[in-house]
Formats: sequence, C-alpha cells, structure tokens
Amino acid sequence: MSGAGPSEVEHEITVAAPAEAVYRLIAEVGNWPRIFPPTIYVEHVERGDREERIRIWATANGDVRNWTSRRVLDPAARRIEFRQEVSPAPIASMGGAWVIEPLTATECRIRLLHDYRAIDDDPADLAQIAKAVDTNSRSELGALKANLEAAAKAEELTFSFEDSVRIDGSAKDVYDFVNEADRWVERLPHVASVKLDEPTPGLQTLEMETRTKDGSTHTTKSYRVCLAPDKIAYKQVTLPALLALHTGYWTFRENGSGVIATSQHTVVLNPDKIAEGVEVDTVKKQVQEALSTNSTATLGYAKAHAEPSR
Repeated sequence: MSGAGPSEVEHEITVAAPAEAVYRLIAEVGNWPRIFPPTIYVEHVERGDREERIRIWATANGDVRNWTSRRVLDPAARRIEFRQEVSPAPIASMGGAWVIEPLTATECRIRLLHDYRAIDDDPADLAQIAKAVDTNSRSELGALKANLEAAAKAEELTFSFEDSVRIDGSAKDVYDFVNEADRWVERLPHVASVKLDEPTPGLQTLEMETRTKDGSTHTTKSYRVCLAPDKIAYKQVTLPALLALHTGYWTFRENGSGVIATSQHTVVLNPDKIAEGVEVDTVKKQVQEALSTNSTATLGYAKAHAEPSR
C-alpha cells in the first residue's frame, strides 16, 4: 500500500434516542465522561462558533493517556469532524467524523468514520491500526449506545452542585493540599486509607477508604488529572451503589489577597438502587449532603493548612 491514500473505515449503530439529543451529547464535551466510559476529562484549548481544539484524557488498557484534537461542528447536518493533532506511533495521521442520522422521532443511526495512515505506509502497522480501530470502534459504539439511551432518559437522575471556601493564602498551597492525596490519612479524619499512583506527573490513580457518619467505610477509586496550579479534575470509577456516575473537579482561583477554592460534583443516580417508594429528590439530597460533607471538610482542612498561622 506504499504511496496509497489514507485507509478509510466506517462503523455504525442504532440508538433509541432522538437525533438532536444524541448530537448535543456528543457535541458538548462536558458530557464525555458520562457517555464514553474511558474518558476522564476533556477541556477546550480553543473554542470558536464551529471550530475548536480539545484536549482529552482517557484510559487505555489501564493507563491514562491524553491527546489534542481539532473538531469542526455542523449542527444542521448533525456532523462532527475530528482530527488528532499528533498521533502516537505507528499512526501517521488519524481523523474522522461522527454523523447522526434521524430514523424516527425517537431513534437515530450513529455513523463513526475513520481515516488513517501509518508511518511510511508500513503494511504491518496498517494492519495493527486497522485492528485497533475496528476493536475500539465496536466497543465504543456499544458502550455509547447504552450510555446515550440511559442519558436521554436520566435527566431527572442527573445533577450538579458545588461548594466554595475563601482562603487567605496562596493558590499553590491549596492546590498542593488537594494534589497530595497520599497525605490525606494524616490530614483528613474522614479518610481511613489511601493508595496513590502517579506514573506520569499530573495523572493520578487514587484509591481510598472513606469513613461515613455512622462509622462505616466505603472504598472508591478515581482517576485524576492535575492541572497545576488551578484545577484538579477527576472521574470516580469505583462507585457507591446509588451512583451510576460521579465526576468533578477542584478549582483554585486567586481573588484579591486570597483564594476561592471550589469543589464541583456531577452525579447520575442509579435508578435500580433507589428503594421503591423513595422520591428521587430525597435521594439527591442525601447524596449531595454526603458528598458536600466530605468536600467541605477537605476544603476546611486545606484552609487551615494554607492560611498563615496567627
């Protein structure tokens, strides 16, 4: 295939959700940790009306990797084109498009297009890339179908909230307190044990055992993207039974002589674990109270750590 043009491949799947809703969920990258299981966090590097650059952090075979892509959005055609800026070897270039086609008012077809080249058009590398694209696309579309259908039905089960504290200190000191989760056992009374791995600076796997008000403990695992000195984003991958999704971020914003430290959460409840007869709003309040209690406690200890002693 030496000297040939890029290889092209297409995969598709039918989703029981309206085309407009599916387009919106894929177009708005804040939804990606919810609809793409490997995705931890996505941020805009540049953003225009129809063109943007996004940086994506996602897991692959248990490791966290990141890359930057350019996207062109066409809402009228329900088409989103993407292209990696720098592709990992042996890929020379990788791009494609999402195309969402309405079938009925409540059903649509998603077409996922890829085009790619191997470095030096090496046949063995092309075969390896073809296999990876096929395997990943089938897996991604299968999970995407389930998550899009669930997301379209789960609006009342999805909610976000945040807690903020003003700290008379430096953003760096507050950031360091949250970043250094391996020291939380000695710093935070509600944390019983911690295991923190950081194979690449700024990309962490955090497993911890947390005490609840009744004295019991539960174990969680999160992937964290640490963007010094003003943001730490995370996705929890080992979840309490009541939660189908939990993502969030810590931000540290200089404000005059101090810092506004904020903990944000986005949660999707697991409807199968809500007891019969219990109102969704009641469960939301319980979950928010539990998460806010721990976040506010952490921010309180960060404040004590970062403020100069008087």
